[in-house]
Amino acid sequence: MNLKEHISGAVLLALTVIAGALWLDGSIFFRLLVGLGLGYALSRASLGFAGSVNRAYRAGSTRLLRHLMLLFVLTALATCALLIQQDVSAVKLWVKPLNVGLLVGGLMFGFGMAIAGCCASGVLTYFSSNVLRPAIALLFFGMGVFLGFPLQATQSWIRDTWVSSASFPNKGVFLPDLFSTDPLGGYLGAMLLTALFASIVSWFAIRYERSRREQGSFIGVHSEVEQQQGSGIELTQQRFFSRETYHALFIARWSPITGIAVIVLMFMLLMGVTGSGWGASTPFGLWFGRLLILCGVDAADVAAFSHKSVQAFTMPFFSHAVTVQNIGIIIGALVSLLLAGRFASGFSRLPLSAMEVALLAVAGLSMGFGTRFANGCNVGALFTPIANFSLSGWVFLLVMITGGVLGNMLRKRLL
Repeated sequence: MNLKEHISGAVLLALTVIAGALWLDGSIFFRLLVGLGLGYALSRASLGFAGSVNRAYRAGSTRLLRHLMLLFVLTALATCALLIQQDVSAVKLWVKPLNVGLLVGGLMFGFGMAIAGCCASGVLTYFSSNVLRPAIALLFFGMGVFLGFPLQATQSWIRDTWVSSASFPNKGVFLPDLFSTDPLGGYLGAMLLTALFASIVSWFAIRYERSRREQGSFIGVHSEVEQQQGSGIELTQQRFFSRETYHALFIARWSPITGIAVIVLMFMLLMGVTGSGWGASTPFGLWFGRLLILCGVDAADVAAFSHKSVQAFTMPFFSHAVTVQNIGIIIGALVSLLLAGRFASGFSRLPLSAMEVALLAVAGLSMGFGTRFANGCNVGALFTPIANFSLSGWVFLLVMITGGVLGNMLRKRLL
């Protein structure tokens, strides 16, 4: 056992929670706890939105993609419990427009995601085992988000929607509106349609993986093999304070189902307490704006360019809820690796070539601009909208996968 890492993980977690409880506002502290839970679950269960496309293209495995479909369905079902017989206008649902921006942004985001190897939330968890690659991706991601702010604020092809439904006029299509006469006020039909969409994606994924296996091009993913093997330890047969118990509790990889259960729980808490879903990308642009101010650019000029308030870039750093949540994701993923003793072994120190740096820069910019065009990233334009019954989430999924395939093709050719 790597005792130093195990102790470091426990100490880091304790210090983070204590410091947050002492110095953060209650609602901000709650965001920190949610971020810790999301980061830990994403890392411990090897879940990631970018990985679903990259694993399928590079290794032939669609296991993660199929589990993400299950995640979408279960989170949508959990959302029903919060929304049935509620006034949807009282909750900040992420119903996004269907427009050119969604199509172009989804393609750009998927393209950059494939080259960088991670998405907006992925770059946060990636920081826990690597520094250089996610740092480059993060810098240019933030630049892309910041440069995209004025376009998102002013362009009709990003802001307007081709079609909308009754509950969200001029905003987007809310699936329960399509089934308003069903016994549950539209949510029964919306859930069945969500399950149908997820089943169709899973069916194509299964056929694709079967084809790769038949062609002999299926490679598989090491972490998925570990998950399928499990810990092999029955806790009831071991002393509580033992190496075997520690291994089962903190080292053995979670199954995707366990990770999904935790993420669904975190999402329900987030929706129930804050009235809003999970987003991640906007703070990246705000951080880049803060960097410009540190470099001498006037805060008023930064705000004017981005069509945001000066306060957005000058407020105390730990007063921004999603910023704190994003930091929690980084720390949660780091705690997971330390408690499992995987930090040092997974930490990459290899230098990057000029081509790799250039590709990471292009990937970051592509993802950053993509989030502004599509009004979100893989959590803000995909996961949360699908969980909130927005048709836009499923459209984003299709174009994101297409962009991911194109990005992987370019990456393969150049590297």
